[in-house]
Amino acid sequence: MKKLYVVGTGPGTETMITPEVEHAIAASSDLVAYGLYLDLLGTRLDGKTRHDRPLGEEIERARLALELAAKGNTTALISSGDIGIFAMATLVFELLERKQHGDEEGHGWDEVEIEVMPGISAMQLAAARMGAALGHDFCAISLSDLLTPWETIETRIRAAALGDFVVSFYNPVSKKRDWQLARAREILLERRPAQTPVILGRNLGRDDETVRLTTLGELRVEDVDMLTLVQVGSSATRAFNDGKRDWVYTPRGYARKLTLGDDT
Repeated sequence: MKKLYVVGTGPGTETMITPEVEHAIAASSDLVAYGLYLDLLGTRLDGKTRHDRPLGEEIERARLALELAAKGNTTALISSGDIGIFAMATLVFELLERKQHGDEEGHGWDEVEIEVMPGISAMQLAAARMGAALGHDFCAISLSDLLTPWETIETRIRAAALGDFVVSFYNPVSKKRDWQLARAREILLERRPAQTPVILGRNLGRDDETVRLTTLGELRVEDVDMLTLVQVGSSATRAFNDGKRDWVYTPRGYARKLTLGDDT
């Protein structure tokens, strides 16, 4: 059987790799990923053929994974977090569709059995570290305009602001992009209070993880980098301190039942 596993290994710590993904990596002879994601696998790399491709070569990574699988090598294409959220899974299917239209050669790709396996995403872990910020409706938006026009991104931010969603911002800033997060903050402040809780999770799931609480009004671009997940609460999101630490949660609407009783 020609097999390609498309897997997410979670945000960093090996304890958050799902058993399903563990099995896929163990069953694979070849692992394809950005080098850091392979490094995080530790001893799981033992006996495997490692195929590193740097940032910016995502298309090459997806092609290589398909080609290796087509040759009969059981292969795992790996991303951290969830491979289906702002990650590599979409490229695999884009390439397969292009092959159907004759725009990719893809020798033997049709014979490859593909299995996609999700992982814990950064937005899930950021919310869990501080409580339950994703307890009601939410969305995720990438602030990188390398592949998506900024006009489109800004339209989505405005829609999220209008819908009063909790918003998780991926790719918030980089060395070449330092204004998009500030603009997103301005847009959200048009429709929600300055005291809206904001969670900043950096290197989530790794040894040097930091998670801290700020507010939308006090959010500073200089406190954020490409390794940071920025999670902005809705107008309903609450933050409180129980005497030991800060907690953040977004209520689902149980307040009425708590007030009037469960039998209402």
